[in-house]
Amino acid sequence: MLEIQTLKQRFGIIGFSPRLDRAIDVARQVAATDITVLITGESGTGKEVFPKIIHQLSPRKHGHYIAVNCGAIPEGTIDSELFGHEKGAFTGAHDARKGYFEVVNGGTIFLDEVAELPLLTQVRLLRVLESGEFIRVGSSKVQKTDVRVVAATNVNLQEAITSGKFREDLFYRLNTVPIHVPPLRDRKDDIVLLFRKFSSDFAERYRMPPLQLTPDAEDFLMQQHWSGNVRQLKNLAEQISVIESKRTITADIILKYMPPETENRLPVLLSKSQGYNSDMSERDILYKLLFDMRRDITDMKKIIGKIVESGQVPDVLDPEHTQILQKLYEKPDLPQVYNPENEVSISTHQSPEEFEAVEEAPHEVVTESLSIYENEKDLILKALQKYHGRRKRAAEELGISERTLYRKIKEYGIG
Repeated sequence: MLEIQTLKQRFGIIGFSPRLDRAIDVARQVAATDITVLITGESGTGKEVFPKIIHQLSPRKHGHYIAVNCGAIPEGTIDSELFGHEKGAFTGAHDARKGYFEVVNGGTIFLDEVAELPLLTQVRLLRVLESGEFIRVGSSKVQKTDVRVVAATNVNLQEAITSGKFREDLFYRLNTVPIHVPPLRDRKDDIVLLFRKFSSDFAERYRMPPLQLTPDAEDFLMQQHWSGNVRQLKNLAEQISVIESKRTITADIILKYMPPETENRLPVLLSKSQGYNSDMSERDILYKLLFDMRRDITDMKKIIGKIVESGQVPDVLDPEHTQILQKLYEKPDLPQVYNPENEVSISTHQSPEEFEAVEEAPHEVVTESLSIYENEKDLILKALQKYHGRRKRAAEELGISERTLYRKIKEYGIG
């Protein structure tokens, strides 16, 4: 049996991630069987390589191999493409035509973006998987085929099943052996290696010196989210190779070619019911949080004000106050009976005059800047000072990506 490293060289796979090696190993082991395989992973991770591995290492390697992008075929013609049609089956069907399952008999068919199949086509596919039988569009004759099916998707099929967009029985029939291709952000040690390989290929293609990454550029690449995965990294390497005259690439140069952030990966859970949506920027969310906090504090003041005014702590809170406290303390099971020892330390033995004396006592008012701009800039400066200018550690301390930190340093003019 071929070694994993040999397979990587044969199929042009780059990387040493254990999760990537595991995916290759599963593909190698399952290749000798006729078991249906479902490949999952985000867009751009390289899922299309694994059906080729399975086909080339299988007894069907001398048969046909066809890759079908199910999302690229219109819904009205997908059945004809997969299963064929008879002459006159529909407008424009001037001749009978064989479908992919008939053409690939004895070989392997790769159904990419299988979650995009219409529900009626999913029923037809299920029949092929279970019995090897299919019927051409416009025909009543049952035909047989012997095809190995490998499917792939970047969609969460469990969620698609729940929403009624994918058949559960088809999912279990396809998912006999699952192979998950890890996203690039989970293969951090492979990122720099891939970038060097891509830049070397483009340097050879365009007849120019290859790119050289500085240490801060390598760190910067490893800290990115890479929503487009390997495809995005390759695109970045090509852009920089062609446009930049400098061959030594720093983090600041890479930053110019990175797309604006489209995700808010904050360490809080924000729901639409709370008034948040995916289009809000970090600053918008911070403003909303501050306004919500101000409203909550005002509500708490009302409760305490009523308690002070009455001169005694009530044994039972009214529903409005209970709702406010539930929100403030995030305790859905907050009891109606109010416990002064746990929540508010106000003695019931004090007279209203004593309350007034406390309330009217002179006190010093400390004003603090509420400017998000100033506070954010101050936090960034403190983090940089704490870690002696090491941006990677400062970004981790602030809970933001290193890319976001680079952008804010430029925005605030921090030297």
